[in-house]
Amino acid sequence: MTTPIQPALDGSVPTAPTNDYDTWLATVWPVFIAAAAAGSTFTCYSVADTHKLPNPPKPQAHWGRLMTLLRDEGYIRTTGWACSDRPTTHHSGVRTWRGTAAARRDAA
Repeated sequence: MTTPIQPALDGSVPTAPTNDYDTWLATVWPVFIAAAAAGSTFTCYSVADTHKLPNPPKPQAHWGRLMTLLRDEGYIRTTGWACSDRPTTHHSGVRTWRGTAAARRDAA
């Protein structure tokens, strides 16, 4: 049975979570590689929100796992901390990231 998706207060319809982790990863990976190649500092949420990326099957764990994979592959590195702009976090601290030289080379 499919659960209907409730529109947001601004009228936009959020994307439904993808039930398959590998499919979700294949969807969001190139977007984060492009963000890393741009060379500016970003948070995970800022990239996901800007590009209206779908939520993973387990948002509490998979967003962090994505960032760990990108770091382990050498595409990003931590640059510090910032207050989250995600509406549900009440401005809690989150890591900020920046792309590495490897990410810029892969984008070229």
